[in-house]
Amino acid sequence: MKRKSKNQSKNQSKNKTLNFLRYLGPGLLVTVGFIDPGNWASNIAAGSGFGYELLWMVTLSTVMLIVLQHNAAHLGIATGLCLSEAASRYMPRLLKDLILLTAMFAAVATAMAEILGGAIALQMLFHIPIRLGSILILVLVLFCAFTNAYKRIEKLIILFVSLIGFSFLFEVGIAKIDWRAAVVGWVKPSFPSGSMPVILSVLGAVVMPHNLFLHSEIIQSRQWNLEDSSVIEQQLKYEFKDTLFSMIIGWAINSAMILMAAATLYQNGSGKQVDDLTVAGKMLSPLLGNAATVVFALALLLAGISSSITAEMAGGTIFSGIFNQPYDIKTKETKRGVLLTMIPAAVIILFIRQPFEGLVYSQMLLAVQLPVTIFTQIYLTSSEKVMGKYANSRRLNFLLLVIAVIVTGLNIALLFV
Repeated sequence: MKRKSKNQSKNQSKNKTLNFLRYLGPGLLVTVGFIDPGNWASNIAAGSGFGYELLWMVTLSTVMLIVLQHNAAHLGIATGLCLSEAASRYMPRLLKDLILLTAMFAAVATAMAEILGGAIALQMLFHIPIRLGSILILVLVLFCAFTNAYKRIEKLIILFVSLIGFSFLFEVGIAKIDWRAAVVGWVKPSFPSGSMPVILSVLGAVVMPHNLFLHSEIIQSRQWNLEDSSVIEQQLKYEFKDTLFSMIIGWAINSAMILMAAATLYQNGSGKQVDDLTVAGKMLSPLLGNAATVVFALALLLAGISSSITAEMAGGTIFSGIFNQPYDIKTKETKRGVLLTMIPAAVIILFIRQPFEGLVYSQMLLAVQLPVTIFTQIYLTSSEKVMGKYANSRRLNFLLLVIAVIVTGLNIALLFV
């Protein structure tokens, strides 16, 4: 009997692991969305300009991200609606339109960073001018969006970008990191002179507004019976594990980028930030030698393409939601949303003189819009009319409000520097 009991326990454990692995995906797709060129630029600016002092922002942003992404996915699972659809259905029309319009601007800012990052990579690899490279990336992304070609290469792109991410993690193990300063940096808030724009860009690069809309939509790619409470409870449990696992990976990769930038590019006391991603490619030299710049550029290209597609998906989701429609690339609402996200983003790049600064400031703009999305999400997920018995608890509402206040406070602080 004991042997049978042990076998049953092993089988149950195995089934739980298999169920989790089957469910794994939405969180990783969101992670790819924020391990993007804008994120790379923000982390490199943080590490090269301020050493280990801004690591705390990655820690704080990731903690906030886990709570917010889980809450957004919670909305999608419990209601069958994405954040944009729920806003259209349960908020006054004028207020809803204003909120979702700012979200569309955030999606455009995100797409601009992703396309620009891919264009910088093309320049590094093939000496293609930034403006021409941006058009090429735009055409490729739109082709993938309208033909669903991305689904055939999605796993390859995620794998390659992940490998580069883990290259940063590996390099941390062989680089001369000041671990004492790093540990302090992870937990001690610090606001060095001139750091607020970079702090806001790190925040916007990690807690991206468009990803909150996207997560609440793609979580519904797994069809389930919304009438069955046990099914919903199970999905909520596995979704949280997926989100936690994926966001911790994101935290590790973001931290590794800052650590490597601090160890290889920071000039102590100079306050000088690296403002060129081609220089940043040297961070991989200890591991990859002379091939470092090429591999860095190739990873940047694939990161730009993959995150551009998540950006267009988010833009399509937000715009479709304005008309209370789900994301469906076959519908005119979604197609218009994709085009209204990607084309203006590419046009903006034509007027950018300093590409690296464009990447950093685009992430800062995301942080500025973030409080609008967070307060909207809190309003919807705390409402029993929207969520039924799955509405936020008082404790969760308090935690979400604390996050909203912190994000708003950081934005206000930017006005005084």
